[in-house]
Amino acid sequence: MNLFDVYPINPINIVKGVGSLVYDDRGTEYLDLYGGHAVISIGHTNPHYVKRLEDQLHKIGFYSNSIEIPLQKQLAEKLGQVSGKDDYQLFLCNSGAEANENALKLASFYNGKKKVIAFRKAFHGRTSLAVAATDNPKIVAPVNETDNVIFLPWCDEAALEQAFAQNEVSSVIIEGIQGVGGIQVATESFLQKIRSLCDEHNAVFIADSVQCGYGRTGKFYSHDFAGVNADIYSMAKGMGNGFPIGAISISPKIKPAYGMLGTTFGGNHLACAAALAVLEEIEQNNLMQNAAEVGEYLIEELKKFEQVKEVRGRGLMIGIELPEELAHVRKELLNKHHIFTGEAKPNVVRLLPALNLTKAHADQFLDAFAQTLKAANVTA
Repeated sequence: MNLFDVYPINPINIVKGVGSLVYDDRGTEYLDLYGGHAVISIGHTNPHYVKRLEDQLHKIGFYSNSIEIPLQKQLAEKLGQVSGKDDYQLFLCNSGAEANENALKLASFYNGKKKVIAFRKAFHGRTSLAVAATDNPKIVAPVNETDNVIFLPWCDEAALEQAFAQNEVSSVIIEGIQGVGGIQVATESFLQKIRSLCDEHNAVFIADSVQCGYGRTGKFYSHDFAGVNADIYSMAKGMGNGFPIGAISISPKIKPAYGMLGTTFGGNHLACAAALAVLEEIEQNNLMQNAAEVGEYLIEELKKFEQVKEVRGRGLMIGIELPEELAHVRKELLNKHHIFTGEAKPNVVRLLPALNLTKAHADQFLDAFAQTLKAANVTA
């Protein structure tokens, strides 16, 4: 049997990781500034994380949600404390797509409405309704197509008001910072407008925090910069530092009922142990503050490069937009300087490192980036 060939891959076999460094099967060291799509939040093989999982594995790894799992309650309590939303309710699942799927479904249960407002260049996942709210026709199969999703221009307040006036809106789903869309930061006024219109029309404000949440921007959810609360926050990626886990944090105004949502693997013992380790590391080592400080340093330094068209983002969620002739820079950083970064097509380099990234590693990247740009100018 062969693998189903859906991923363009780099011919690199990573076999070991420590902090922000990873190593291939030949012993080559790489600086990881991508964390496998923003997943590695507290560093590879973080000692506290490894011990948490190891200790739990020696007790019990899994049982279903048909029994009491105290770790789930501990996770909910810790998440409430660290996020500052301790009156919310937690539903645990397995991935970001599943989190958004449940958020959209729950919103419709809450108000009995069908229409969903999403935005151009949005990415919310690959499952049925999540992909229908994703602005990429190439990954939307015919069976996923629905007229219940309305796509609006990014941060267009007039278009948002018009959509509410013309439709019975169930929910608005928005990334605080679009990841796949090129590190586009939602304005504070636009998020505030969503909040006020949702209140006025009994719609649900869903803050997709799968990539831009969990402390990456310097606040727990990037939407927090707007000073308003969403009704549902979806999360995954950095939540488990590599262990599959997702969740939605739900406003107290939305009441649960048996059978409304469900999951087999969500909230299992190992997943909760992993998620607790992440929150404990974030809290004990002030990783949100580190993300804010190192991120601000990187952003300011990157703005000094004349060849860079624009630097966008907050904290350690950074997009570097390059001119078309420098589209090869990401590959050069990987192949010549052994630095993993991400991309948003066509010409945006994405940085999504662990929240405990050091300034020394930031400088290592900046030096390699400067060398790459200089070499490109010489050969141009």
